[in-house]
Amino acid sequence: MKDQQTLKEIFSGYVREEAKIFKNKDILTEKHIPEKIPHRQEQINQIGKILAPSINGEKVSNVFIYGSTGTGKSVCVRHVANELENITKNVKILYLNCKMKRVSDTEYRLVAELTRMLGKEIPSTGLPTEEVYKAFYNIINQNKTNIILVLDEIDALVKKIGDDILYTLTRINQELEAKLSIVGISNDISFTDNLDPRVKSSLSEEEIVFQPYDAKQLQDILTERANLAFSEPIDNPVIQKCAALAAQEHGDARRALDLLRIAGELVERDGHKKITTDHVDKAEDKLDLDRIVEVVKYQPKQSQAVLASIIRLVESDNKNIQTGDIFSVYERICASRGLKILTQRRVSDLVAELDMLGVINARVISKGRYGRTREIRLLLNKQVLEKVKRLLKENYLLTDKLFLDVKGG
Repeated sequence: MKDQQTLKEIFSGYVREEAKIFKNKDILTEKHIPEKIPHRQEQINQIGKILAPSINGEKVSNVFIYGSTGTGKSVCVRHVANELENITKNVKILYLNCKMKRVSDTEYRLVAELTRMLGKEIPSTGLPTEEVYKAFYNIINQNKTNIILVLDEIDALVKKIGDDILYTLTRINQELEAKLSIVGISNDISFTDNLDPRVKSSLSEEEIVFQPYDAKQLQDILTERANLAFSEPIDNPVIQKCAALAAQEHGDARRALDLLRIAGELVERDGHKKITTDHVDKAEDKLDLDRIVEVVKYQPKQSQAVLASIIRLVESDNKNIQTGDIFSVYERICASRGLKILTQRRVSDLVAELDMLGVINARVISKGRYGRTREIRLLLNKQVLEKVKRLLKENYLLTDKLFLDVKGG
């Protein structure tokens, strides 16, 4: 049996130039903004025409950009924003990913972060929210430039802190000399339908919808990126397989790029020299594991509490788990952790969201004159479940010290 590699052998393998699979791995990540974005010139031009009047100091329309994950929304907006800032000093772009923790999970933190982006330091906590707003307003007036605020995953922001923040931001134009416009990016095409009518009216937005990529378009994207990212050309069957798998997932370019990147990392890790379709299969397994854990990680505490309740019930050998069973356990978890207890109807909505995310399966069944309920089962394999449980324990929503009588069902 061959001895395991020493750390010295592992590290020296990465030092050798000839062993490098990647020329620039960042090309295959979200942070890379390409100079050319295949199959999105029409949308880029639409965004550009909406934002162009800001060059002459005009207030531009708010715009909302919709589309499934990985359809190029964020990369196109950032591409246009970079070009705009290169052309003029009259426009300042503030880009914020609203899923980032400790940045946009409270109104205070959001406004403080925006103020810091404009060059004024604000403590993370401790000031009245009104003081933070005052500092934000003052620095906007001092800058005397058009502000274009890009809120990526804007639906996550509204879920966390409500839609009043959008109304307040749009009112800046009436209260100050500043000109601030919002570019909202969302995977949820019905996002604005759920806003307060007064908020929706104040936004008076334009809309652009990004359609999913097809397999051929994904191949074009991958080929262009692969030529820049890898030291050697990638075989076409590998590109085709990554594109085909991602096309099944709603034409998700981000997934296609992740598959190719992870396949390359697996090859590099094993000391091989060439990516094959087998490496793509292994990359898909790894990506699915990471995706579920990431989805759970960024869910609000209430959704995590609902999932913890379902896991409790499953591990107590409950059969035919229904919404009422979940609510009973959920109430006790919230009470023990000082969380606000939502209504049973709202918990039912959270169950439906977990179903939509592929974490659980919630089958609606009829109970005759007693109405309808959902029958729930987990969709997590053992490896994923252990990672999710560890995450929930870190958030004190699933702990061995918390005794819950959940037998029955």
